[in-house]
Amino acid sequence: MKLSKEEKIEELLTRGVSEIIDVDNLKKKLKLGKKLRIKLGIDPTSPNIHLGRLVPLLKLRDFQDLGHKIVFIVGDFTGTIGDTSDKESERPVLTDKKIKENLKNYVDQVAKVLDIYKVEIRYNSEWLGKLTYKEIGEQANWFSLAEFTARKNIKDRLDKGNRISLKELLYPLMQGYDSVMVRSDVELGGNDQRFNLLAGRNMQEHYGQEPQDILMTNIIEGLDGRKMSSSWGNTINFLDEANDMFGKVMKMKDDMIITFFEHCTRVSMAKVFEYKSQLSLGSVNPRDIKMELASEITRFFWGSDKAMEAKKRFISIIQNKEIPEDMPELSPKSMNILDVMIEAKFAASKGDARRLIQGGGISINDNKISDFDIVLSPGNVLKKGKRHFLKIV
Repeated sequence: MKLSKEEKIEELLTRGVSEIIDVDNLKKKLKLGKKLRIKLGIDPTSPNIHLGRLVPLLKLRDFQDLGHKIVFIVGDFTGTIGDTSDKESERPVLTDKKIKENLKNYVDQVAKVLDIYKVEIRYNSEWLGKLTYKEIGEQANWFSLAEFTARKNIKDRLDKGNRISLKELLYPLMQGYDSVMVRSDVELGGNDQRFNLLAGRNMQEHYGQEPQDILMTNIIEGLDGRKMSSSWGNTINFLDEANDMFGKVMKMKDDMIITFFEHCTRVSMAKVFEYKSQLSLGSVNPRDIKMELASEITRFFWGSDKAMEAKKRFISIIQNKEIPEDMPELSPKSMNILDVMIEAKFAASKGDARRLIQGGGISINDNKISDFDIVLSPGNVLKKGKRHFLKIV
């Protein structure tokens, strides 16, 4: 059922939302139909954008569907500094070269969610790289050290005696100045970004602008139960192949199903509540609902045909434990198991290959192996985990 404009606004302000500042002001503007500038910034700390980022990106698309202007800021400057809002330690410093490498497919990934031709894309090196020491000093004077150290993760690090660099104090200033430079009406971010988002309101007032409203989204968990983060490798990425994406969703814990439906899809909330009720009553196998989720997420990124193929492959290989007919083939330079795993990109090094074998993650002809000196033969089927197959020819 198609939602009315009022219903779309209500869902925009509630679905997956943690907090809004100032909710009454934002709701009034939306109902009056004022065209707003909606800002989201993402630092390219990894070449991959993951589903944790999809949460605010989908919210941007909701704003875009209502006719508002999306301003997407690529943090090519802030990325070299690093935001530690959600970290228990300093981020490693990224070089300009690494940032450029990470940026290669960044906009293309965002285009999987937004109508990119209607998006204003900005790189914050455009203005942050031009600030003088005097200007930075003036901005820093508007904030107190007490405000910064009151943040939970910073306070915890101080209590533990962990190092906090002065550089980290500058990050909120930079994110706040981004809001000034693009004159944002609304900024989106995760609820771990609260201090940085409020810094934008503070900055705008000092520069004579109307302070932006703030919409904070919830943080979703990664596959290991921690916050989804490239740093921890617990992500489902936009660029994951359809089969891998489907399989990763199926690996998540059952208690994450409804959260992912609400935050990472636009399946109607009526349907999401129906799924939630079925799961709580035990009237459906969670695996079946999770398969619907995996299909929906894979379809969003890869289309219906590939999502259906991924579903069939999952049922065949994982549930029915069949060997796929269309597996890749390799004529390796060396038949030694460790060499083959590296050449097949099942492992990054011999040490990595040994760890996989020791952990029971490698099978030959569906038999798990523990020997590092096995010599393969043509016709052998090598399997990594449950989803990756290779035929030796």
